[in-house]
Amino acid sequence: MSPDDYCQQKTAQSGSSFYYSFLFLPPERRRAITALYAFCREVDDTVDECTDESVARIKLAWWRKEIANMYEGKQTHPVTQALQPHLSVYKLEQQHLQAIIDGMEMDLNQTRYLDYPALTTYCWHVASVVGILSASIFGATRPETLQYAEKLGHAFQLTNIIRDVGEDARKGRIYLPINELQQFNVTAADLLNARHTDNFEKLMAFQVARAQKAYDEAFALLPKEDRRAQRPGLMMAAIYRTLLTEVEADGYHVLTQRISLTPIRKLWLAWKTYIRG
Repeated sequence: MSPDDYCQQKTAQSGSSFYYSFLFLPPERRRAITALYAFCREVDDTVDECTDESVARIKLAWWRKEIANMYEGKQTHPVTQALQPHLSVYKLEQQHLQAIIDGMEMDLNQTRYLDYPALTTYCWHVASVVGILSASIFGATRPETLQYAEKLGHAFQLTNIIRDVGEDARKGRIYLPINELQQFNVTAADLLNARHTDNFEKLMAFQVARAQKAYDEAFALLPKEDRRAQRPGLMMAAIYRTLLTEVEADGYHVLTQRISLTPIRKLWLAWKTYIRG
């Protein structure tokens, strides 16, 4: 199996909405973004699938060194072997890849966030940076495009947090800010014990509205000159915003189930966004 094949398999197996938008890219950009996404999956799985925290930290430290080695042409992992040829072509900065690892390490260091600014810092590391790197691969000619991508990555992460409230709680993690739980009279115990209340619905309505606003703010930053090149991100946004609508329509029942879209619906939303241009 070649490094590119390894990354393709890693990405396809994830079942992520991102995969559907990659299908519409030219081959070289598709290989680059697939390698980047495979890297994100590798480091994310290091934290999510490793039951021993000390082992997870050792693995993340290994990835830090592997990324540094990649920029010296000394990579050994299939993902870095696939990603390395694209570094200079798309101006992918090491500090951004290392920042993603920082974000994964944050999951080992804390399981609660006091307020929205603290959560925003986490979102920047695990999602906004990925948005910046992705936009560079898609083709960004203006600085505003990277600002758009940073904001869009933030919106994606807010959507993930909303969708995964119950799943994360079962892992002992609560990403919804503590002061907002207090504002809506929802306790951590409510989330950990999957208690769906009227107050919880109000809390989630607030979260969905903020995420939708983040999408609107991101789109407002995208220059028309780069809109065509950035269609993959717009496809992902179409899928993720539809997911938010489904969460809302389902009455925010995210504590006991993971609301998702079917593969055919994701593909349809991606295609519809692609032909719209």
